[in-house]
Amino acid sequence: MRLLHTSDWHLGQSLHNFDRHYEHQCFLDWLLETIEAEQADALLIAGDVFDNANPSAASQRQLYRFLQQARARAPGLDIVVTAGNHDSPGRIEAPGPLLEAHGTQVIGHVQRDGDGTIDIGRMVVPLTNRAGAVAAWCLAVPFLRPADVPRAGQEGAEAVDGYLAGIAELYAQAQAHALALRQPGQAIVAMGHCHMVDGQMSADSERRIVIGGTEMLPAGMFGADVAYAALGHLHLAQQIGRHGHIRYSGSPIPLSFSEVHYQHQVLRIDLDGGALQDVVPIPVPRAVHLLRVPSRPAPLAQVLDELEALDFPPAPAYAQPFVEVRVLLDAPEPGLRSRIEAALEGKHVRLAKIDTASAARGPSLVDAAVSLDQLAQLQPDEVFARLYRQKYGNEAPPDQVAAFAELLLAGV
Repeated sequence: MRLLHTSDWHLGQSLHNFDRHYEHQCFLDWLLETIEAEQADALLIAGDVFDNANPSAASQRQLYRFLQQARARAPGLDIVVTAGNHDSPGRIEAPGPLLEAHGTQVIGHVQRDGDGTIDIGRMVVPLTNRAGAVAAWCLAVPFLRPADVPRAGQEGAEAVDGYLAGIAELYAQAQAHALALRQPGQAIVAMGHCHMVDGQMSADSERRIVIGGTEMLPAGMFGADVAYAALGHLHLAQQIGRHGHIRYSGSPIPLSFSEVHYQHQVLRIDLDGGALQDVVPIPVPRAVHLLRVPSRPAPLAQVLDELEALDFPPAPAYAQPFVEVRVLLDAPEPGLRSRIEAALEGKHVRLAKIDTASAARGPSLVDAAVSLDQLAQLQPDEVFARLYRQKYGNEAPPDQVAAFAELLLAGV
């Protein structure tokens, strides 16, 4: 049996207020071609289908049109979609009865019966091969919130530990249910939207699921009978430690400038009976480039020279590269944006972000204030002076101190 594993589409996402519908559509069109070319039996989409809990009508149409086209082009294809932490469980499940008629199972949340028992069977989904026979059982587990998992009532740190233990218990119950259904030669595949121990996060675009690192789950929660675990949440495609069968597919497009060097991909999973045979990354073509100019923050004169040297062919606005400009300053530069925009005139790129840094930084404001009580007692002009020293390593010039005082007097 052959599966394709993908996740973290974030349909409807914008990058610094630029719409990304075109990039997502290019990916979905490519994925349709890939499903056909690879002769996939099933497609697993492991959460964060949408970028937020209230997706636009356009992004919802984009998803449902893709699901319809995928089944039309590969009539025997099984599709399993689980919700991520960005998705609304109810919204993503709402069209479930219609989608089921077309081979798509959508699991948005954990359901309980009248006495509060979790409906484990609902999350164990059969996957059929091209002959129409059940070849695998999928543990279609969505992002789990504390109320979703079996656990005793606890508070504080014990509640966090109980939450993690509850996630492990839910997976154990789902695996036990799948084992009871499995026939010889059938595999067990798990899905999850979570942060595993040893998983590498993106710097800018991934939302912490709980607090600190306490939400990280151990690889051991997937039992020995799980042939493959298809994970979502982390945008960098990666396997977990030495566990080659536990993998994040990563996001199909860079969702922030910190992801410009990621190798975006979909994973092809080949199963031989109940065992994992092979995992093959399939690179996703990048429809729109993200550029950091320069690669490290540099003085403004160097930055302007590099911007003026950019040379891209004409393209529609929606297909032009995004640019993050990185400037090293030793003092404020009031005309910074206008100078950068002038250097980019006619370059067929989109200025998405200007990132400024300073060569010298003093002690942090909190360090300088010693305590939060003392910080609360500082006057606004003192806060301004300390922040200026922290960022630029010297005293604020008199004209800027005077301008700040004017703003205070004006009540801004």
